[in-house]
Amino acid sequence: MATRAERQRLDPSVFRLPVERIREGYYSDAYFNFSKELLEAEDRCPNVVMQVFQKHESVLGGVDEAIAVLKQCSGRHLPDGSWVDGWNDLIVHALHEGDEIAPHETVMTIEGDYTLFAHLETVYLGCMARRTLVMKNVHEVVEAARGKEILFFPARHDHWLVQTGDGWAAHVAGAIGVSTDAQASWWGGRGIGTVPHALIAAYGGSTVEASKAFAKRYAGEMNVTVLVDFENDSVRTALEVAEALGDDLWGVRLDTSERLVDRALWHEMGDFRPTGVNEVLVHRVREALDAAGHERVKIVVSGGFDAERIRRFEAEDVPVDAYGVGSSLLRGQNDFTADIVLVNGRECSKVGRRQRPNPRLEVVE
Repeated sequence: MATRAERQRLDPSVFRLPVERIREGYYSDAYFNFSKELLEAEDRCPNVVMQVFQKHESVLGGVDEAIAVLKQCSGRHLPDGSWVDGWNDLIVHALHEGDEIAPHETVMTIEGDYTLFAHLETVYLGCMARRTLVMKNVHEVVEAARGKEILFFPARHDHWLVQTGDGWAAHVAGAIGVSTDAQASWWGGRGIGTVPHALIAAYGGSTVEASKAFAKRYAGEMNVTVLVDFENDSVRTALEVAEALGDDLWGVRLDTSERLVDRALWHEMGDFRPTGVNEVLVHRVREALDAAGHERVKIVVSGGFDAERIRRFEAEDVPVDAYGVGSSLLRGQNDFTADIVLVNGRECSKVGRRQRPNPRLEVVE
């Protein structure tokens, strides 16, 4: 999946790692710190090959961050407290961000004195586990949308500190936009969004007035998209906003609560599930906009969308132009495991964890 343009790895400085804390083992499982301390105390420095893998059909993320951890934090403290870097004594091979990966496929190997990186396993595995989960989930919705835009909207569903890496993972996986500047920071982008419900409320509940003020200030620097479900009357509100904003309006966003039936559907219930953002509601908004001469206005849908629901919409040719997807992109798990498979050139591994060479791996400079 990774394109030629994406083969260049991110520079370690991008990640702004808490280098001193990682070096001292602050974020590591304590038993790795104890192991490093013991081996150093006994001057036991085995040369190992560490092999990293996971167990799903997936899309690799977080590998550049994992490499940054190794580059900046491998090594050891001397008795006087100074730090000796270990990166130049390691040989690392790895796949790239966005590479599709198979179950048990080796995605990275680390070769060298184990004491130089024993304390880092928790951290580099965690980087890959989190980013791969997001990348896999975004890849699935991108594929389901069949070329239509995916907007990455899960920021409010998780801790703010994960935004930067999650946004990068979504970007590599094919999301066309992210909602915060932090999510876009690793490639120098900006967050995008819509006229929110809170702004509409701040204008006394008038979607039109809030949208006019927003467009007047920001239409020159972004595609203005307006939420039109504030009064649970999406067809009427979409038409009012389209008339009021004219060419300043890029699109309307449907976000009806799954517990409500939009007013536009009150008289045609019975043959479909009428709650939330459903296929019939999208058709009614599209028909109304087209009939009023607003064919160019896009329709964005959001609220509980995942890959399965997007596939259903696409199979039924629902006239959606873009999908806003949130919490579903953070669900699931994609755990990684690291195992020593060679010690001083000889096979030595936990039963069931044999060495698995991978010709796709590339040496990391």
